Amino acid sequence: MTSSFIKIPPHKGTGAVRAIAVVALLMCMGGCVTVFPEKVENSVGMELVYVDVKDREIFIMGCSENDRDCQSDERPQHAVKISQGFYLGKFEVTQAQWMAVMGDNPSKFRGDKRPVENVSWNDAKEFIRRLNDKEGTDKYRLPTEAEWEYAARAGTATKFPFEEARAADYVWYWKNAGHETHPVGEKRPNPFGLYDMHGNVWEWVQDWYSEGYYASSQTTTPSIIVKTKDLVVGSKVVVVDPTGAAEGVGRVLRGGSWSNDLRYLRSPHRNFYPPDYRNANTGFRVAVSLDETWVKTVKEVKDDAKKNTKSNNDSTVTP
Repeated sequence: MTSSFIKIPPHKGTGAVRAIAVVALLMCMGGCVTVFPEKVENSVGMELVYVDVKDREIFIMGCSENDRDCQSDERPQHAVKISQGFYLGKFEVTQAQWMAVMGDNPSKFRGDKRPVENVSWNDAKEFIRRLNDKEGTDKYRLPTEAEWEYAARAGTATKFPFEEARAADYVWYWKNAGHETHPVGEKRPNPFGLYDMHGNVWEWVQDWYSEGYYASSQTTTPSIIVKTKDLVVGSKVVVVDPTGAAEGVGRVLRGGSWSNDLRYLRSPHRNFYPPDYRNANTGFRVAVSLDETWVKTVKEVKDDAKKNTKSNNDSTVTP
């Protein structure tokens, strides 16, 4: 059976109807097209948005020459191809979701809907390991640095996917955050429907950090050659699905936080710390590789959790 990946269009019906339609499509025989829903909610209430790459397979990663805030590790600007769509957390992982998986709350600024913070890269990986175990899968992961920037840019080539003068409508940063985090989703989303990609908390990604990786990736990472006219800037070399340096001095963080000014919140900006580093401005969001089984498993696990909750409530006798 041959499958291709397409984005399901917006739907005004209920989530249950959408889920049934998706499962029916996934189960059909002979010549069916695999349809991935535009949003999936898992057993701990985490919403994941389908990030489509079909129409924007190649994007320009790194800072432009006219960006006055550009850092040396954000250059050279280069072309990147993300070969397959993926799911990404609509929001940063919240404290309620962390507690549902880990059973504790390391955050300085408490609130169920606030992003979990004061977590290291190692902590984020342990959360993901336990979430995978909880739902019987191995598909949850951190996004790569390239996936994160692709999602943050959301089809734009500027340093923000919004007008800089309107930053306060989209981000929590040092000018408006009041020296603390805020509940996720209170600002406007980017064009991909993702919230707080800039500000609130720094987000750990999978990659090791290397200052010169962008330059070396063009010769050490699988690449393709395209016609120059197909690119906005740069050479004919397009790096395919880069996963970062083989080793480094730390793991990469992206997006900036409540404690930073706008130059650190730019789409191309890179930060890094050792994988055991924790701070009240470090958090993360979860990614998932496309997989039919995962979509069905998530629905089954979530339905089972609802049944168990209802059963427990029904068995409770009020004296």
